[in-house]
Amino acid sequence: MFLFIFIGMPLAIAGILPVISRISRKFLPDFLANLCFVILLAASISIYNLWPGAGRFSHNLGWFGTDLNISLVLDGFSLLMIFTVCIVSLAVGLFSIDYIERYGWRSAYYSILLVLVASINGIILTSDLFTMYVFIEAAGLVCYGLVAFGRTRFAIEGAIKYLIISAIASVFILLGIALIFVRTGSTDLRVIAAYPVAASKVNIILFLVGFGVKCALVPFHFWMPDAYTAAPAVLPAMSSGIFVKAAGVYALCRIFFNTYGVNQAVLSVMIYLGIVSILVGAFLALGQTRLRRMLAYSSISQMGYIVLGLGIGTPLGIIGALLHLFFHSAFKSLLFLNAGAVEYATGTDESKELGGLGGRMPFTSTTNIIGILSAAGVPPLNGFWSKLIIVIALWQAKMFLYAFIAIFASVLTLWYLLLIQRRIFFGKLNKLLAEVYEVPFWMNLSMVGLALVCVWTGVSFASFICTWLLPASGVLIDGVKGQLFIIGSQFL
Repeated sequence: MFLFIFIGMPLAIAGILPVISRISRKFLPDFLANLCFVILLAASISIYNLWPGAGRFSHNLGWFGTDLNISLVLDGFSLLMIFTVCIVSLAVGLFSIDYIERYGWRSAYYSILLVLVASINGIILTSDLFTMYVFIEAAGLVCYGLVAFGRTRFAIEGAIKYLIISAIASVFILLGIALIFVRTGSTDLRVIAAYPVAASKVNIILFLVGFGVKCALVPFHFWMPDAYTAAPAVLPAMSSGIFVKAAGVYALCRIFFNTYGVNQAVLSVMIYLGIVSILVGAFLALGQTRLRRMLAYSSISQMGYIVLGLGIGTPLGIIGALLHLFFHSAFKSLLFLNAGAVEYATGTDESKELGGLGGRMPFTSTTNIIGILSAAGVPPLNGFWSKLIIVIALWQAKMFLYAFIAIFASVLTLWYLLLIQRRIFFGKLNKLLAEVYEVPFWMNLSMVGLALVCVWTGVSFASFICTWLLPASGVLIDGVKGQLFIIGSQFL
């Protein structure tokens, strides 16, 4: 029953917030939402402390004694994902206390945010493919609502574009699920794993395209820049930080590593998608002047590293991919919140209209530098270690060209991120910004907290790997060992 808290508690609070707002428009919504995030983070840490190593928890949901046929399963991989969701959602919740003041509709906003967290947790915990699809759709609709929350013409346009592209991806995923059900008579991942005939070339292509759109991998990336630029800054922090990973990377891993098993053709496709995303995202980010648009393209590039590490298919590659998954959630959420802070203080994130904000916004400037160095892979911050492990895994697999591309893209990342840092925070202060000051306390606390996560996980990365990463990577590594090439003849 304790697993249901990650879904039930956010939904319950989301349901009562509209009523609570009649009593208190500000304090109670802020307090209840963030209390929920604190409890969920404490619960994830408590579960880890009780964790039996390579064990698995399972819970079947019921309703007044009736089995709903919905099973929640927690293993090392899903625990790492839940922990990631809890950290990012708490940071976003604290940031929102002051940030959302300008948008109004506080209780509605927190209700949407809580439903998003519950849906993402549902994606992670469910062991049924159709139930996972339902949670993905719920999260997608909530993201649509958050994109449109700005209520500007640009925000509505970005929301509609996101909704259309997401719906197309959902059709591919649903068709893949339907084909599996026809072949096996079930959508339970554990049942499907016992049927090698469940996998087919058409199924694999449908899932790669559908979840590739959710991941925003090139060439399925075109929805992300507009959506992330139009929405309030909390949406890209949540989406880039956890949603695209849960609805894209996590789902792909559960299907291809733990259910189907993967052959060399699938791994090769993942490598190509990863490499292309790394390069295209980095080069497109280089030409941007708007901070959030640049970060959106940067997210596409960083997602490429995760998929590339998974595509290597070796234990070291998988460890590097999952390590980068967590680290990227921390530093990219931090950078998007920094962008939100700049826009909150100045009214714009257009770098050409800014400059010299370092003296006016010291906390934002300092935490932004930490996020930049982490994203670029500068030691000893966390992004360095995950990228280093992926490069070493590529080198061991004799993929020397891909290793050089990964290093080159990392240097390119440092270049365009430092360039935007210089434009916004260094140089001469724009006269129009003479009255700009640092953002309020809760926004600063959120950014400082994520910056400390970047530093802590970088300095103590070996301990983090031994505690959180090895149980998570072991789940995928065992899937590869047990089912590698099981569908090779069908796919090829």
